[in-house]
Amino acid sequence: MKLLNRTAGILAAALCLALPVTAQSADKAANDAPMAKALQNAMTPGEAHKKLGFMVGTFSVKMKIWVTPAAAPEETTAASVCAWVLGERYVQCMLSENTPNAPFNGTGYIAYDNASKNYQAAWMDTGSTGITLYTGKMDATGKTALLKGTASNPVTGKPSPVELRMSLEPDGNRLTQVWGQGKGSKMVKLMELEYTKTK
Repeated sequence: MKLLNRTAGILAAALCLALPVTAQSADKAANDAPMAKALQNAMTPGEAHKKLGFMVGTFSVKMKIWVTPAAAPEETTAASVCAWVLGERYVQCMLSENTPNAPFNGTGYIAYDNASKNYQAAWMDTGSTGITLYTGKMDATGKTALLKGTASNPVTGKPSPVELRMSLEPDGNRLTQVWGQGKGSKMVKLMELEYTKTK
């Protein structure tokens, strides 16, 4: 009988000790559920990502580069291959200029960030040693996009505003312009890339 009472007492004590832990676990699970859902939403490609599908393919590119705003642009051609990467979360674009002497090459990524609800782009090329990051919106029709960022001024080393302005067509053809700060606060066109889909 004493053994039975002792066993019952141990079980009762164990249950009393377990109750706060169980309640705490339930509270933790309840608190973790919104976090888990938010993380799932942040990592799952959606409709905004599908809007980038037009960029995927092979393109011929007409390039114009303005060394100074007042001068006529330098014109050249390039080829670009763009593909989905990392489970159709990002579009990677490789660009290679067709000029054999000192060719211009670049790599860029564009994506939609579910958390911030912004489109983002990263660009790097042989014309610099820095990575330019852009953030912005696509209009409701999906025909234009404006992304803004900063790039280090090669003369001063200080950040200078830049803009990526895009005119988009459903067939993948698009016009991409890079604008930067000129004298004062005026934005001037630095580069224009006209993409024509070939495959």
